[in-house]
Amino acid sequence: MQASRHDAWVGFFVLLGGAALLFLALKAGNLLSLNFDATYQVSARFDNIGGLKPNAAVKSAGVVVGRVESISFDDKTFQAKVVINLQKATQFPKDSSAKILTSGLLGEQYIGLEPGADEKNLGGGDVIKQTQSAVVLENLIGQFINSKAADMGSAAPASGSKP
Repeated sequence: MQASRHDAWVGFFVLLGGAALLFLALKAGNLLSLNFDATYQVSARFDNIGGLKPNAAVKSAGVVVGRVESISFDDKTFQAKVVINLQKATQFPKDSSAKILTSGLLGEQYIGLEPGADEKNLGGGDVIKQTQSAVVLENLIGQFINSKAADMGSAAPASGSKP
């Protein structure tokens, strides 16, 4: 009888430890956000969102002020529509701008908000009009290689001329 009682306690603590590990894994992977603060939704349109994912952070001055709610494709404008949940406590002017930025060189992407100077603030359902798309590393590398190839081609001596 004593052994089964100890087994029950051991089993309980093993389950508790497993639940704690699952919780930490979801938090570290940014798949779980327990935030019960009041929010309001705004949207923004980008030409290229890169690797931005739903539930990505929305930061201003390095502080998380919201999360990406959803991402969809608008087949009329051929742009990505990003719906953002911002905390009610943070109010941004209507002429604020949104950029897709990357944490570090190859880190995860997030939206950076830069406040504008308008006297009126964004409200639920408003659209952020000034946006800057993600910088795609592959495009930058391709442009660098092409510019170097063009430089090498123009620096080559003309054929048929004698020194």
